[in-house]
Amino acid sequence: MAQNVGQPVTGMKEKHAFEAAPPSEHIERMQRARQEQGEAGIALSELWVGLAAEKKEDGSVDIGFACHDGTYNVDFAVHNLSVSPEKAKAQRDSSGPTHLPADKVGQAAAIADYLVCSIRDYEQRNSYKFLGAGIAQEVVQLSPQTPARLWSELDIVPVVIPEKEGGSLRSGENMDGVLGVDELADSLTRKCLAYFGPSSQPRVQVGFNNNVEVDLGGRVDLTAIEQYKQSVHPRTWSAATKYAQSLRDGNKKIAFFSATPQGGGVALMRHALLRFFRLMGVDCTWWVPKPKPEVFRVTKTNHNILQGVADPKEHLTKEKQKLLLDWVHSNAERFWTKPGGPLSPRSQGGVDVVIVDDPQMPAIIDIAKKMDPDRPVIFRSHIQVRADLAENPETNTAGVWEWLWGSVQHADVFISHPVSAFVPHTVNKKSLGYMPATTDWFDGLNKELSDFDTAYYLHEFNTECRRQRMVTLAYPARDYIVQIARFDPAKGIPDVVAGYAEFRRTSNFCKGKSAEQTPQLVICGPCSVDDPDGLMVLNQTLEMLDTTYVDIKESVVVMRLGPTDQLLNALMSNAKVGLQLSTREGFEVKVSEGLHKGVPMIVSKAGGIPLQVQHDKSGFLVEPGDASAVAKYLDVLFSDEQKYKSMSEFAATHVSDEVGTVGNAVCWMFLADTLAKKGQRLEPNARWIWDLAREGAGEPVKDDGEVWLPRDWTT
Repeated sequence: MAQNVGQPVTGMKEKHAFEAAPPSEHIERMQRARQEQGEAGIALSELWVGLAAEKKEDGSVDIGFACHDGTYNVDFAVHNLSVSPEKAKAQRDSSGPTHLPADKVGQAAAIADYLVCSIRDYEQRNSYKFLGAGIAQEVVQLSPQTPARLWSELDIVPVVIPEKEGGSLRSGENMDGVLGVDELADSLTRKCLAYFGPSSQPRVQVGFNNNVEVDLGGRVDLTAIEQYKQSVHPRTWSAATKYAQSLRDGNKKIAFFSATPQGGGVALMRHALLRFFRLMGVDCTWWVPKPKPEVFRVTKTNHNILQGVADPKEHLTKEKQKLLLDWVHSNAERFWTKPGGPLSPRSQGGVDVVIVDDPQMPAIIDIAKKMDPDRPVIFRSHIQVRADLAENPETNTAGVWEWLWGSVQHADVFISHPVSAFVPHTVNKKSLGYMPATTDWFDGLNKELSDFDTAYYLHEFNTECRRQRMVTLAYPARDYIVQIARFDPAKGIPDVVAGYAEFRRTSNFCKGKSAEQTPQLVICGPCSVDDPDGLMVLNQTLEMLDTTYVDIKESVVVMRLGPTDQLLNALMSNAKVGLQLSTREGFEVKVSEGLHKGVPMIVSKAGGIPLQVQHDKSGFLVEPGDASAVAKYLDVLFSDEQKYKSMSEFAATHVSDEVGTVGNAVCWMFLADTLAKKGQRLEPNARWIWDLAREGAGEPVKDDGEVWLPRDWTT
């Protein structure tokens, strides 16, 4: 969209103009320093905005803006957009609409355009970054697309304040004595602020009976249905609409159960899935237990044992089993089995399909079956289970698997990552189905960020680096290589450092260059409440740099980060090369996220990772622990510009619908729709659920250019 920062909008009436004067000298000084030092980041002051609207008797629209810095209101404005009866289309100048068209649809688009242009202009003139917007009901009624556009184009979290909370002129007047759009906008900024935590991120909401209230209980509108439709193949969308319609018509209810509401891949997928289901009208809920640190230490050790990376002396003792069992039963009895609860019998208002999305709580399966024996239950195994160890009674893996299987065997369907080696032979192949992990192309991790917002997040990253006394990112003066993953024993971080060190020491590209002329290495990842190993692995990495890799230490950035998805997005988007060198892995969809951005990936042949990369086309595959191969392929990607370009283009255009939210939803809706039908059984017979779902919708996968993941790892 055309814009001209600082140019006034002609033809628009300013009932009250913004009064804040931009600190021009300060801004110019920062810009000069940024150019002189070759930095990508920019320092911005963080604000929240309130948006209110009122349609007047003459058809014009008053729009109220209010700006808040978290402590005080710092500025406000009231603008009026009048209707132009002479022209059907909105009149515009270089900075956005100047008049509204006569038709309702055109007005909705024009109001969204005007708000986006006005806020963008205000941000850039004043060096501000709006983090969230409190939005009135009237704004959404006049322009339904505004919230999603604020998120996708301006990276502003759009919080639509409900009517009952004073989110409209009528309710605002009744509750808070609000009399106009200026007062309402100001009130909405403060209401919006209440949903943000100390890190200036929206708080994760866990509500009554530990129901995860995704997107602040539906107050945040990040996406629109049309975005999802445009992101997938038409046959995928046809399947999605078919199953959603069937579930709506049958009034079927689905419930997911997992250990935590944030921090890991399971939580990311569930937030995205429930966001999509809400738009599609599918009744789906997500439940988590009360957190208990003592339990999380045990469950994380179980996770490591199942993957074969734990100390052989670690065992799941009878005492630990009792701890886990008591924890699950306590939560179920307090929150979920009472009449109307998700695990109560269907005759008492319970859900139609139960999905246990976590090996931490297998007892949920037994409880669900006890409460309603005929209700279908699905278990999803989302980690790499070392089936060879699970089948050896001498290993600690066998002990954990025996405990897990004691409950899981009662599930109607067993879902695994699409690698047959992850499934012990005790699993009945008739009940086995394969599904990959997925990501969402419109969340903070993956949406396209503007240059303005990217610069803000890169500055925030370097600020945090300085706070932790860490080497800072020198981009764009230096390219960089990145691995984004939790600090987990199975993520192959020692191999990442070793491969980079060999590249720096021996490659043709780095030969004869000073350190400043070579790329940096960035190793970073988020924290999780159920991951007690994070600090241990971080400390091991830093110690390794201080001892074995002193010569490259000043070129390596190692950071454990908070819950800012867009910061990780900016780091992956601007990386030259991505790495994922796990030694044990379930699927690690971060690989597909990098490819989708056009970043060639060097990855290990661990778990489901190789399914996502086409060797020598979108990236390179290496054996786990092969640092020399990593160094060789880094040399190729940095030395051969033409090959790099072709691989980048191929990567960005060859990511399957199977690893996106819509593909994930198709699979879950197919399972729920099929299993919830009275008297109907489902036996996947070790097939991919995606294939069954597409066939069931009459939209089978065809070899006509549609991209799908290889199937040979499940045979």
